Formats: sequence, C-alpha cells, structure tokens
Amino acid sequence: MTNSEEVRVPQPVFDAVCAKADAAARAQRGLAQADTEAKNELLNAIADALETRSDEIAGANELDMIESRESGMDAGKLDRLLFDVPRVAAAAQGVRHVATLPDPVGEIVRGYNLPNGLRLQQTRVPLGVIGMIYEARPNVTVDVASLCLKSGNAAILRGGHAAERTNAATLAVIRDVIAEHGFDPSLVDTVDEYGRDGATAMMEARGHIDVLVPRGGAGLIQAVVRNSKVPVIETGAGNVHIYVDRSGDLDKAIPIILNAKTQRVGVCNAAEKLIVHRDVAADYLPAIAAALAEANVELHADEAAYGIIDAAGIDGLTGGDNLLAATDEDWDTEYLALTMGVKVVDSLDEAIAHINAHSTGHTESIIAEDYSAIEEFTGRIDSAVVMVNASTRFTDGGVFGFGAELGISTQKMHARGPMGLREMTTTKWIGYGTGQVRR
Repeated sequence: MTNSEEVRVPQPVFDAVCAKADAAARAQRGLAQADTEAKNELLNAIADALETRSDEIAGANELDMIESRESGMDAGKLDRLLFDVPRVAAAAQGVRHVATLPDPVGEIVRGYNLPNGLRLQQTRVPLGVIGMIYEARPNVTVDVASLCLKSGNAAILRGGHAAERTNAATLAVIRDVIAEHGFDPSLVDTVDEYGRDGATAMMEARGHIDVLVPRGGAGLIQAVVRNSKVPVIETGAGNVHIYVDRSGDLDKAIPIILNAKTQRVGVCNAAEKLIVHRDVAADYLPAIAAALAEANVELHADEAAYGIIDAAGIDGLTGGDNLLAATDEDWDTEYLALTMGVKVVDSLDEAIAHINAHSTGHTESIIAEDYSAIEEFTGRIDSAVVMVNASTRFTDGGVFGFGAELGISTQKMHARGPMGLREMTTTKWIGYGTGQVRR
C-alpha cells in the first residue's frame, strides 16, 4: 500500500493506520455474522465494566483536565472534556440503552416481485469501518463504540491530544470486554499514538476506511471535509437560532432561551443567536436581557436591540462591558461561550431569511402561539432540526431515543440530524430468482 504522490503524512504512519483499518475490516466481517443477542450481551458487559472501572477512567481524565486547565483551555471545552465517575456511569447507561434498541441490521426496507417472478429485497447492512475524528469529548469514545458494535460496524478513532489519557483508559476497558466475549478487539481501535499525522492518514485511507465522521468545532469539521479522500458525513458546528415571534409567549420564552444558552455553553446545540420580532421587542427584550445578564451572558446586539436593552437600565448591561454592538462577523460565529447575538427583525420573513443565510443547518427554534407562523417557520427553515416552543438543547441522540449518537449531521445525503443505529447502516439489494434470465 502506498500513500498518494503528494505525501502529507510519513509513509510508516500511513501504512500503520491502513493496517489498523484493514484489521478492523476483518474483525467487522466477523461481527456482521453475530446475532442481536450476542451483540446485546457484549454491550451490557461493556456497560458493567465501565462502571466497575470508572475510578480508573476518571483518574486518567483528571490528569487530562489538569493539563488542559494549565494550558488555558476555555470553560466550554473543559466541560466537554470532563469524564468523571458520574459521567462514566451516564455513558454506561447509554450503552445499556443501545442494547435495548432494535437491531437495524437485516431490516427489510422494501421488497417486491418483478413481473418475471424475480423477488427483490432491499436490506439494511453495516457501513463497514467507520473512522471518527473528534476533539476533547471522551464520551464520544463510548457512544461510537456502542453504536458501532450494535450496528455491526468497526470503529477507528482519533480522539485528540487533550483527552488522550481518558480515551486510552476507556478503550482499554472496551477492548478487554470485546476480547473476553470472543470477538476481535480490532473492532474498536485508535490512532491517537500517531497524533495529528494519524488523523491525516485516516483522511488519506480511501479503500481502507469506509466513511469518516468529524465531530468538533467548525475548524476541525471543515478541515476534514476539505482534505479527506474518504467519504465524509459532515456533522455541524452549531450557529443555532431562537426566534421570538410577535405571537410568542414571554413566560415560555425566558426559560427556553436561558436553558438553550446557559445549561451547557460548549455544546453544538446551545443557542448562539436570539431574534425578536419588532412588534414585541420593546416589551420582551428588557426582561429577556435581564435574565441573560443575571446568568452572566454577554450580548452582542444590533442597533435596534442595543437601543432597547441600553434604555432599559439593566444591571450588568447598561454602562457595563456585557452589552456590545454586534458586527457582521457575529452573525456567523459559533461562540461556545456565555455570549449571544441579538437581532430585531420586522417580520417572520426577515427572520427566516436571516437564519437561512447564517445558520450552519443544525437546529433552530421558534417561540410562537400563531399556528400559521409556526407552520411557515418549520416549513421554510433549512436546518436538520426545528423546535417549536422548546429548547434547542433537545437536539441530541440520547434525548431522541437513540441511546447515543454518532454526531449530528447537517448534510442532506444519507443522514440528517442526530445519527443513531439506523443512520450507521447502508442497504444492499438481494434478488431471489428461480432461473430467470434477462432477454
């Protein structure tokens, strides 16, 4: 095997990564023959082992956390990096949930008979070897492993330097259980030992890795999309919007906006922009801004929103540093921080146009009581998920009932929105004949 002529990684690294992927492919062929009961037993055993060895994983995570704090990692990323005993236990519960879900492998999507008697059947099958490149998100290691094993896939992981100790400890637990249950531990492997070269080699490994999924910030995702020779399922950065319509209920709006912005600031489904209809802006914005100020959220407001908020004399905003004039760059920025862009619009049409122009296609929410406004918003917004009178934080595979998620796809082919077991399969056609030939 050889790298491309324009070698972007050392040949030994490329060869080693391809060898891991090929070993994963061989192991995957064995897993593909396993029945659902065997896969569920494996997943439940992994969940038990994660809980039993949670102190070991949390101890490794504490070392990663210390190093990341000392290197100046921001609060949002530190929150994603944290994988303490309670979070390991929550991840284990996610694995158990995956075990209870229907197995998509072998599901018949459709079938029919041709006039000549040939019976056609479209059936779900695993994708094969799934490569995952992600940042400081050790829970993803567990999520991807459990989803891949249940859906009959193998996984090659690059989890990033910040979580390297945590990922190594977590993978050690998972691979031990895989081996104990008679499967090849190559089913779940990592290229972390090769650093960034390992990630680049994964992008070059067309023919060895079947599909690549990047999960992280916009920079990581776009780097993979631009440079990968392996097919990519694009997961999205989250420039997420909440629109308060002229018919919106303020009593609903404030808790929804606070939850969407502040519950966890470093996640892709956190709200980054607030858009308010001019007809209610003067009445609603002061109360919303005061609630956000109390939660230490910095507001980047357009001219109309700035004037309304500033005139309200809100503690922590008026005359302070937490109310700034928005710039053009603000509308395209995923802050992943206690920062929110605020805009006033003259109409529902303007809100929809602004969102479609600046959204990353992840999640948007409308707060409204007018059914026609809701129908127009949900019909015209071009994003993977649209919420109505609900927090954007609900866009999550676990919340959607998938047990876990591979990521949230913002593309329009194969999978869109949270990706669970079914999105980790493709299909093949089987034709059952009795001697038919084409004439």
